Amino acid sequence: MVNKSQIKKSMAFSISVYFLWVIATYLLEGRILTFLRPEATVDRIVYTVIANFLVGIIIAACVLRSSLISGFVTTEQIGFRSIRHTLAGVVLAGIIGFVLFIVQNPPSLNLMVIMNVYSQVLTVSIAEVVVCWAVIGASFESLARNKGRVISMLAGIIAASFSFGIYHFAHSPPFNQVNMVLLLIFISFATGMIYFFGRNIYAAIIFHNTLALFGVMQALEKSDNLITYSQPIYPLIVMAIISVIILAASDIIFIRRKVEGIK
Repeated sequence: MVNKSQIKKSMAFSISVYFLWVIATYLLEGRILTFLRPEATVDRIVYTVIANFLVGIIIAACVLRSSLISGFVTTEQIGFRSIRHTLAGVVLAGIIGFVLFIVQNPPSLNLMVIMNVYSQVLTVSIAEVVVCWAVIGASFESLARNKGRVISMLAGIIAASFSFGIYHFAHSPPFNQVNMVLLLIFISFATGMIYFFGRNIYAAIIFHNTLALFGVMQALEKSDNLITYSQPIYPLIVMAIISVIILAASDIIFIRRKVEGIK
């Protein structure tokens, strides 16, 4: 049984890492319009490393570890599952996500454009799912667990979606506009369904990233920057690979080792 002080501590850590991530995003992306400047390679790397790699994945994983140790959340609840469960979830989520992507009539079906934009979005999507769904969503679900399974799950879904939408005020246009934030809150309920019913963080990331792919491609087309993605952009691809490695390493070091220690 988790006592009140442990609950307060876990909630304080969860909300703190969320605000730290939002502030880092604003300072390194929204404030200087990093996403609107294709030539800003250094700024993009600094933003990705600090806001997403460090805060959004590593520090967030440390917060999850603390919540796991206290018993406030469980590994199954936050979506760190077996390899078999993960592979099945990723394949299913990927298929559903890409079907939805195609039926929306995206600006381009060029495979190189899709790969480049997907890679660019992935580094952000991983941090978004880890912070908004695993850290914030699961915490509010646990906070409301005495209200019953349905109410607690709804609390988690709603908290995750609103935290996800509100965080976009820290980004550059058009993502920081009120109408866009409201739309993102609404759309993100789909990610919430995948995350809270599937209980697999990797599957949720794949699905969420595919949803984001369409919106980012639209924004790039409107700013006349989509054409620059028709050739391989190796820094984007490398950063995407690194982000997956950091997530997997954080999973092993902070999550699974903790579980093994308890066993």
